Amino acid sequence: MKVVIFCGGAGTRLKEMTEDLPKPLIQVGGKPVLWHIMKVYQARGFNEFVLCLGYKGDKIKEYFEKNPENEFKIDFVNTGDATTPKSERLQKIKEYITEENFLLAYGDDLSDVDINEVIKNHTESKNTVTITVINPRSDFGVVKIDDANKVTGFEEKPRLKNAWISGGYAVVNKDIFNYLSLGELENEVYKKLVEENKLGVFKHEGFWKTMNTFKDHCELEEMWKNNDVPWRIK
Repeated sequence: MKVVIFCGGAGTRLKEMTEDLPKPLIQVGGKPVLWHIMKVYQARGFNEFVLCLGYKGDKIKEYFEKNPENEFKIDFVNTGDATTPKSERLQKIKEYITEENFLLAYGDDLSDVDINEVIKNHTESKNTVTITVINPRSDFGVVKIDDANKVTGFEEKPRLKNAWISGGYAVVNKDIFNYLSLGELENEVYKKLVEENKLGVFKHEGFWKTMNTFKDHCELEEMWKNNDVPWRIK
């Protein structure tokens, strides 16, 4: 099963770091975040990758050609500039998908999700797309208050109740290519799948962290320095 990874955006929320590098090449612990994501898949038995390149994509290709030590099998595909919608990027890699399903990830999310469990869920449910979802934490500490407006306690960055966000790490049936002309992947395409009851989720309660901002990057680097690396599968 091929692993398709979106690597083409400009990473504008990390602009101070992406003037010269595409976001997937920003390093955590001396290795690009993209390399860490690929190692998550490799550790689960998946080693064939299709990288959807865009913004500074030549640098991603150059990195892996100069550092072949992990023996990833990679197809590098130029799927458009930084503004190209994800649905168009997928259209451009259609010829690389020969099996019934493929795996889909973003080039900035780290997790210890068990990919094989997501696949099992996807196969049993017969969805067109199964996305991994995460119960996020609040960015702020919470003040607990009783009916008399007295503070009863504090909770540091609790998980949000009844809230789930997409964490990437999806499994996708090749039928998706029949829907991509509808518009953007996460808007028109997924909305159509919802209408047809063909979009499912796998609830992941383990580690997940995105690298969207400079703060995120600093936190990941700090985790690495402290040998707190839950996404590293041994």
